[in-house]
Amino acid sequence: MDLFCCFKASYSQLVGVHSSSNSGKGRSHERLVKYGFSLLKGKANHPMEDYHVAKFVKIEGHELGLFAIYDGHLGDSVPAYLQKHLLHNILKEEEFWVDPNRSISKAYEKTDQAILSHSSDLGLGGSTAVTAILINGQRLWVANVGDSRAVLSRGGQAVQMSTDHEPSTERGSIENRGGFVSNMPGDVPRVNGQLAVSRAFGDKSLKTHLRSDPDIQDATVDVNTDILIIASDGLWKVMANQEAVDIARKTRDPLKAAKHLTAEAVKRDSKDDISCIVVRFR
Repeated sequence: MDLFCCFKASYSQLVGVHSSSNSGKGRSHERLVKYGFSLLKGKANHPMEDYHVAKFVKIEGHELGLFAIYDGHLGDSVPAYLQKHLLHNILKEEEFWVDPNRSISKAYEKTDQAILSHSSDLGLGGSTAVTAILINGQRLWVANVGDSRAVLSRGGQAVQMSTDHEPSTERGSIENRGGFVSNMPGDVPRVNGQLAVSRAFGDKSLKTHLRSDPDIQDATVDVNTDILIIASDGLWKVMANQEAVDIARKTRDPLKAAKHLTAEAVKRDSKDDISCIVVRFR
């Protein structure tokens, strides 16, 4: 189909560059929306496991802002796969323009199945995901699996656009699938004593007890919508939604805002990889 061909041609320009310390910025073609991103490797003794996408593309006369954070665990193969394929899979769904919700759900499911079928190449690790698609600067669709989070600012008030999928809040679903939730003293609840999120891509050894279907929210971008923050849990473990919004709104430069947020997370002794995208509307 024409839409897919157009998207495929521009996809090489879509994925973000991955490195242990990375930042950058961009804007929409109409220059009304700007974004900046900052990624910092955590203190753990393993390679950076966070990947991102931040890009504007034009498809069939529509301008799409494509943003995502993928936070891997037990290796970086799954988040690297998601960086290359998840948004691509969403946009190639034939119903995307008439039913984005259904298309996002189907693409998340198909992508997870593809990861599991390639587990011999991708390993047994997994990844959270939060994706945001801005359509023509007016409609925002956010989906997530795991505990990476998206927060919208409306007139300076933080509005969470994603759902943290934690074992403690989804215990029933895990137990209905034959799993269990446990935690050692001082530790967080974990699926089968292993994984600290209740939904994720990959994780083949735990998949019968995990879900990978996303929670999806949409919003109209109006004159009161000023900031969107997308970040991995390396930020949210040490910062409340409103605190992040207050920091991001102090500067009109979204790159500086993203750097301020990651620096503040480090200052607060976040030990995880920290990835943050700030989108400023108008």
